[in-house]
Amino acid sequence: MSDQYAHFYDSFRWLVPANLNIAVECCHRWAQSTAHARQIAIFFEDEASQREIWTYERLSQTANQLSNGLTRMGVKRGDRVAVVLGQRPENVVAHMAIYSLGAIALPLSNLFGPEALEQRIKDAEARVAIFDDTSSVNVLAALPRCTALKQLIGINVQDERVLHWRSLLIRQPTEFKPVQTKSSDPAILLYTSGTTGAPKGALLPHSVLIGNLPGFVASQNWFPQPGDVFWSPADWAWTGGLMDALLPTLYFGQSIVGTRGRFSAERAFEIMERYRVTNTFLFPTALKMMMKAVPEPHNRYRLVLRAIMSAGESVGETVFSWCQQALNITPNEMFGQTEMNYLVGNSHEKWPAKPGSMGRPYPGHRVAVIDESGQVCAVGEIGDVALNRADIHGHPDPILFLGYWRNEVATTEKFTGDWCRTGDLAKMDAEGYLWYAGRADDVFKSSGYRIGPGEIENCLLEHPAVANVAVVPKPDEERGAVVKAFVVLTGEYQNQAKQAITEALQQHVSTRLAPYEYPKEIEYIAELPMTTTGKIQRRVLRQLEEGRVNPQKAGSRKAKFT
Repeated sequence: MSDQYAHFYDSFRWLVPANLNIAVECCHRWAQSTAHARQIAIFFEDEASQREIWTYERLSQTANQLSNGLTRMGVKRGDRVAVVLGQRPENVVAHMAIYSLGAIALPLSNLFGPEALEQRIKDAEARVAIFDDTSSVNVLAALPRCTALKQLIGINVQDERVLHWRSLLIRQPTEFKPVQTKSSDPAILLYTSGTTGAPKGALLPHSVLIGNLPGFVASQNWFPQPGDVFWSPADWAWTGGLMDALLPTLYFGQSIVGTRGRFSAERAFEIMERYRVTNTFLFPTALKMMMKAVPEPHNRYRLVLRAIMSAGESVGETVFSWCQQALNITPNEMFGQTEMNYLVGNSHEKWPAKPGSMGRPYPGHRVAVIDESGQVCAVGEIGDVALNRADIHGHPDPILFLGYWRNEVATTEKFTGDWCRTGDLAKMDAEGYLWYAGRADDVFKSSGYRIGPGEIENCLLEHPAVANVAVVPKPDEERGAVVKAFVVLTGEYQNQAKQAITEALQQHVSTRLAPYEYPKEIEYIAELPMTTTGKIQRRVLRQLEEGRVNPQKAGSRKAKFT
């Protein structure tokens, strides 16, 4: 395969119209096309395997009904509307209706408890909340302290304070003229996952839809191809589900599968087989589970999968090799964050994918590794991955967020000159590939050595005893810190002697990595603390270790481990 990267990167030019509306681009324009109106937009399957099919025409008409209903409620341009619905067609309807009004969508996970919902709804001063029976208890519990919240719309919710979804829509016309919005107008208020601290609301403009496309197309091996169907278990309330799956699929007028229910490896394979899924975004955590549960999937399932994108954590060489051997697909790793998504990644059919690498900057994005002063680091030097406000041709990058919601200090701190810092550490090699070194908060020193958790975790994952793992520093008076691993065991090892497993794992790492990298201590737990986006919360584990050494410092923090 020839390396075509330089051609694509150097020749790329942004074409962002002055006026842009996500609902028009992802829904209404397709519904107005006679040839496309009855194209399937959404395949939906719930926990009980009840299924629905939504065409672009149905999606557009239902969104128009909701737009009319929200208008009568007094929702106007710039107002925030909370959407707590998970993967279901009504979630997409809500987004399209909100964008059509020029209002701002506030996507929230239906896994959030009352405090998490209250924090975000209250901070955003949302006027309306749309939710279903899955999240109703938590939404209603948060209601008393969300004083700006005036209207509640519920699906299968029996409460006198809640207007039923169907009752609202049935009285509304199916025609609505979308408000004209600029590409720079705010469209989405996405709160960060809280991996490294308190969540902040990243305000995204309509232009991020265009900004995500080069990376999406490349990471999905030049999506769309005829007959492409997309599925991802990623929650549509997060960047991964919304910007890496749902919106770009609809932008291209293709079909996406929406599913409800707890993720399992077997069900993931069943979904991909049943709907003939060609393209997917799977977190490394999901891929690890699938690899462990079904090591030889083609013996059990008829798959037509042609592209896998993965992000959130490093895939690692073990999972990378399994995808190639068991699925006959080279996974395209991608890197981005809520504030600026789809920055770096691979597209192995156009340029070589290096196992373990984050990839190269996608066309349209000027990405560099910078030091504390904002200077570009030398090849091989670890620094902060950052995005410049302008691409290599001097044009504004449409993927960049507008700022943190009502938090000018945090917005200012995010930038060093024209560089927007991600807070993720990496090094760039001579060919422009980036190699992840961890979050700035995750990297630590032991006996003077700088250690990132990723390499050690990937090494441990190669061992058949390890289902999942997180590496953090354990405070140590002599060394400053020692390497500690929290390990989730695979089923066949759960009843075996822990001391013997520990010695085997330590030996496994010490023979493969540097002597200072092997875990001096290993603790076995039932599950790792994860964000709802599938990222390991190493911060929680670090705090746990700090609290064990200094209980007063830990305060009231508690961890749920068994």
